[in-house]
Amino acid sequence: MPIGSHGLSAARPPVTAQGVAAGPTVSQMPGGLGAACTGIDLSLPIAAPARDAIIAAFQTHHVLAIRDQRLSKTNLSDFAAIFGEVEGNIFRKTDGSLLEAVHEITNFGADGKPSAEPYLKSNFNWHTDKAYQAVPSLLTMLHAVELPPSGGDTQFADMTRAYDALPDDLKTEIAGLKVVHSFEHMRVSTGDRPLTPAEREASPPVIHPLVRTHPDTGARSLYIGMYCSHILGMEAAASRALLDRLLAHATQPHFVYTHEWRPGDLVLWDNRCLVHRAVANYELGRYRRVLMRVVVKGTVPV
Repeated sequence: MPIGSHGLSAARPPVTAQGVAAGPTVSQMPGGLGAACTGIDLSLPIAAPARDAIIAAFQTHHVLAIRDQRLSKTNLSDFAAIFGEVEGNIFRKTDGSLLEAVHEITNFGADGKPSAEPYLKSNFNWHTDKAYQAVPSLLTMLHAVELPPSGGDTQFADMTRAYDALPDDLKTEIAGLKVVHSFEHMRVSTGDRPLTPAEREASPPVIHPLVRTHPDTGARSLYIGMYCSHILGMEAAASRALLDRLLAHATQPHFVYTHEWRPGDLVLWDNRCLVHRAVANYELGRYRRVLMRVVVKGTVPV
């Protein structure tokens, strides 16, 4: 169903006398992770105070759900650009062409229809976007275009709170460890389709710290997920056991916010301190789920 076709009519947020988006109202989500933003129309030019308020809310809450939006690809790209450089892609579509910078994420199979085995299925595993690149992403945005009647949630886990909750001896054990992140490892370990030669050439394995420091807040967080192949200098079985143990710890319910999508939602999140996953809690083979996506380039993790 297109935006607003759930029997609801998305309200148009207020504008200033100059025809620019008024500032948002920010309300923290229950549980402490994430915030909802209302009262702003991102299809209009954004006044500097509203822009600054959104950036500040993002730096504080790390997940923002901006309600009641009706955005074109150009609108979404322009909004993303206030945070940094909009990234291109190495991912190939079913016809072999590259995904555009602003593209759609769906539950479709290769035939373009809803499928219980969609063309893209690795996103049901915990991950942080583009960790397989030397310079991973800062943030990702998803804008609801079509939603199932219920379900199709997205979950986010707070890797800073998860790190802070580790025992001191485990913090000492993992300090300074380096992890190999691999696009190919992810495809093999999740049972997703093999890389094309072009994708393999564009995405050699990279090394990142297991614990990274947030460039804005200075907070430490775990930097792990489905792209993690192994820890450098550690025996394979011990490496996998430690990575799995840390991810299981970090994705306990008290670290997780589950976003239940509404028509018109625009959700953006901080890939530097969160992992996320799609949830298959709807009939994938029956209902369409289409989200418009864009990613902003970050900095080298340290």
